[in-house]
Amino acid sequence: MNIPLVDLKAQYESIKEEIDSAISEVISQSAFVGGPFVRSFEKAFSEFCNVKHCIGVGNGTDALFIALKVLGIGPADEVIVPANSFIATSEAVTLTGARVAFVDINPQTYNMNPSKLEDYLRRRLAPNASRLTPQPKAVIPVHLYGQPADMDPILELAKKYNLKVVEDAAQAHGAEYKGRKIGSIGDMACFSFYPGKNLGAYGDGGAIVTNDDELALKARMFANHGRIEKYDHEFEGMNSRLDGLQAAILNVKLRHLPEWTEKRRRNGYLYNEYLKESGLITPQEINDVKAVYHLYVVRVKNGMRQKLQDHLKSKGISTGIHYPIALPNLKAYTYLNSGGNDFPEATKASQEIISLPMYSELTETQLKYITNVMKNSPF
Repeated sequence: MNIPLVDLKAQYESIKEEIDSAISEVISQSAFVGGPFVRSFEKAFSEFCNVKHCIGVGNGTDALFIALKVLGIGPADEVIVPANSFIATSEAVTLTGARVAFVDINPQTYNMNPSKLEDYLRRRLAPNASRLTPQPKAVIPVHLYGQPADMDPILELAKKYNLKVVEDAAQAHGAEYKGRKIGSIGDMACFSFYPGKNLGAYGDGGAIVTNDDELALKARMFANHGRIEKYDHEFEGMNSRLDGLQAAILNVKLRHLPEWTEKRRRNGYLYNEYLKESGLITPQEINDVKAVYHLYVVRVKNGMRQKLQDHLKSKGISTGIHYPIALPNLKAYTYLNSGGNDFPEATKASQEIISLPMYSELTETQLKYITNVMKNSPF
């Protein structure tokens, strides 16, 4: 049996007629940039997220960068991000000219640890702390692997220290936190529609969502060269637009996303049940959340990860590591002069985590095969 980490072909085959029809309609109308298909998707996705506004952009990294820019983030500022994420989260901060700062993670959820955030803010903003360096102005909680970050304490800290909150929801389409849709909680939220996401395009794409009318207008203008009308540029922006083909594809997929999410959650539950006696550490959801299992990530102790991966590969099972190097430990951030001892939980997790196959089309037969191979592994 050969089981890929993600099976985009199986998903396409399940909705082929709808997708092909949508693509054909965009081409027949030549609605490639902007137009009715983009507007239709933006309306549908804003309703899905329970927010007033959705601005389609070129990709998830652009979404983060634009959100930070319209919130006024720049060279005089510092933005705090979790030590475990894809580099796009921190990269977007640096692109604004701001300084990125990392805080460690909760080892159970791999998301930002609110207590570590509080410790950092107390230290940075203490009465005797230096005011010469960039000062904290925003925080980006990441809903990593589709597991919602613990937002309430983060929001309390943001209010106390006057920080903007930008949700990085690139892996959390449809997730919920205490009855609230992810994307509707912070000042702004950013999504990626990279093909492998729970809601994925057939190329790059992203979106910014918000309930703030002024921020929405600024974001839309910034993503379109600082304009609303064709040549009436009110400020310099950039070119980052979701195209008509991707919007039409996403509109089709959005209709199926709730069903796909429940199948992912079912598969997450089955994985947890079948791996109970395996010795692996399986994902944990914090109280009163709905995770969407973009990835199913387990931890392997005692340095056995590579051997287990090799064993699974020999049995036709693909795996991944998300992510093998914690952000502060990347060469890109050596200038911050931090080390593994500064972020022990993120560093330790990066050495132990494995992502197993996870998608809505994954069958229970395939899942049983994967877990049996793992339980019977000699490692």
